[in-house]
Order: sequence, then C-alpha cells, then structure tokens
Amino acid sequence: MKTVAAWLLLALLLAAPLAQAQAAPERAKKEAAAQQQLDALRTQIKAIASEQRALEGERGDATRGLREADAKVSDAVRSLRQTEAGIATQEIGLQQLEEKKTALEAGLSEQREALATLVRSAYALGRHEQLKLLLAQDKMSDLARVLAYHRYFQNDRQQRIGSLLAELQQLAQVAQQIIDQRQVLEAARLQQQTELTALETQRTERAGVLVELEKRFKDRAARLVALGRDEKSVVQLLEKLRDAVADIPRQVDDNRPFASRRGQLGRPLAGSALAAFGGKLPDGRSSDGLLIAGTAGAEVRAVAPGRVAYSDWLKGYGLLTIIDHGDGWMSLYAFNDALLKDVGDWVRAGEPLATVGSSGGQGRPALYFELRRNGQPQDPKPWLRP
Repeated sequence: MKTVAAWLLLALLLAAPLAQAQAAPERAKKEAAAQQQLDALRTQIKAIASEQRALEGERGDATRGLREADAKVSDAVRSLRQTEAGIATQEIGLQQLEEKKTALEAGLSEQREALATLVRSAYALGRHEQLKLLLAQDKMSDLARVLAYHRYFQNDRQQRIGSLLAELQQLAQVAQQIIDQRQVLEAARLQQQTELTALETQRTERAGVLVELEKRFKDRAARLVALGRDEKSVVQLLEKLRDAVADIPRQVDDNRPFASRRGQLGRPLAGSALAAFGGKLPDGRSSDGLLIAGTAGAEVRAVAPGRVAYSDWLKGYGLLTIIDHGDGWMSLYAFNDALLKDVGDWVRAGEPLATVGSSGGQGRPALYFELRRNGQPQDPKPWLRP
C-alpha cells in the first residue's frame, strides 16, 4: 500500500510542472486577448469622446477656448504631480543612502578597533616574532602548534585589513552616490518651481478666458445655454459608454454588486457640501448630485471599484471622469483640474482619480459628484457613508 501511495505521489509531482508548462501559454493567450479587448475599448470610447466634442463645436465656439484653457491647466498639473512623485522617490533613495552610510561608518569603527587590537598584539611580539617562537620551544609538537597559531593570526590580520579597505572603498562610493542624488534632487526641485510657475500662468490665462466669457454672456440664461450641460446629450453619452463597457469582464477583487453598497460608499472628497441633490449650483443650474468644496490639487477618489469609461473634457462638467460600476450604475466626478486615470483603467474604492479644480467655467475649486443609474441621476447622500 505504501508503495502505491509513493508512486501516486511521484506521478503527481511529475505532472505538476507539466500542467504549469501547459497553463503558461494559455494564460499568455488570455492576457493578450484581454489587452486586445482593452485597446478596442479605448479606441471605441475615444471615438465617442471625439463625436461629443464635434457636437459641441457645431453648437458654437463658446466652450472651445475654455476647453483649451482647462486642458493646459490639466497638463501643467499632471506634469507637476509627476515631478513631485519623482522628488518623493528620490528623497526616499537619499534617506536609504544616508542610512547605509551611517551603518558603514559604524562597521568601520568596529573594524578599526579590532584591527588596532591585532596590531598591538603583533607589536608586542616584536619584529622577529617567528625566530623568538622557534627558540622558545623545547618540543617539536609545541613549535608546530605555535607556528600554526601564528599563521592563523597573520591571515586574520590580512583579512581584516582587506575587509577594512573594501569597506572604505564602499563608503567612498556611497558618499559619491549621496552627492549625485542630492544634485538630482536639487534639479528636480528647480523643475518643480518652474512647473509651479507655469501652472499659475495657465490658471491666470484660464481666468482671463472666463472674464471674456462673462463679458460675452452678461445674461445668466445665455451663459447657461452656452456653457451649461445638455442633459439629453449627457444621457446619450452615458448610454453609449455603458454599451461600450458592457462586455468587458471585471478585473477587480471586490465584485459585490453596486446595489449592495448603499450607505457604504466612501466619500469622493472630504469637504462641506455647497449644493445638495435637487438644490441650486452657484451658476443657477439644478444640482443632480453633490457639489463639494475642496482645495485645488486635492485628490478626488473613487467611491467604489469599477472601470474608467470616460476621462475627458465635457461641456457643463469640465474635466470629467466617469466610472462604470456595472448593472447600469455610473459615478461622475467633474470640475477637476487634472485627470489621473485613462479610459479602460480599473480602479479600486478610494483610489485617486483626479485633482480638485475649477474647470468648465467654475468660480472656485470644488468637486461636482453624481451617481447615475441607467443614465438617470440618483441622490448620492443615502449611498455615501456619513
């Protein structure tokens, strides 16, 4: 019986690598198919976005300058964020090098003390220690043992000296790396200052565009028509996006239905509500979601897992990210200064999507957040955690 069990175990062990080898090409094939599907999705949604922009262009050029100004601010914000992320990484690297230098210096101190002890011992034996040891021994066995000890002593001293020299060289290399890293960090900080200046310039130019629009549309109703959202076109856009992502399999760990998350969604931004669902937005429009006060540059986060269905500028929403959560549910994040995710990206709950801004012609930094089911606005309040 034991022999049979042993043969069975051996067969299983031999079969496992074979199964893994057979599974690898199949897994690669599935990954390639998923990537091809994702590329097709992105192409399709980009076409939808282009169609939307063309439709806006046909209705007038009032939003064209605003879209371009918002795009420049978005590019400046994204460039600045990348530089700041690089600075953070470089600072961590510099700290690690400093810690390595400290550890090397501590080790060198111990090595120096040990080597000093050996040198003092060697000096105590005198310059002709081998001859003295030979003359001092009466027996050949004692003489051989003493000479062996002496050789061990000499070898140990040479090894310690070699180790000390190697560590000194390593310390010199680390010190040079620290100098180089500090220079790179300083260059990145200078670049950061340049990008900050560019960002302020772009925001000033955008403010100028808004002033011109205010002059052009002195009447609020005319401004709303020119810059406000077209609810019919928004619903049509959401339907097209929903159809585009309907057949894409989910790739996030949390697959709970969105409907089961009522009262459990994390807030997209910490801040006070400037307009509630059904209330009035600052420009006089009715609110189909929540307008949340924020600081320019603060991170906007996904309320639940899903796939990015839209990441572009949209009339009435400015720079907008739309997340598809399945079963007809979508969340919209508008008025951003920069969009951090691309179409087709999977996001987890709490993951940064954008940065707070005032795109789309808004007067102050804030996030406009909507929940929609089959294109129809839903009151977000019952869905969000208190």
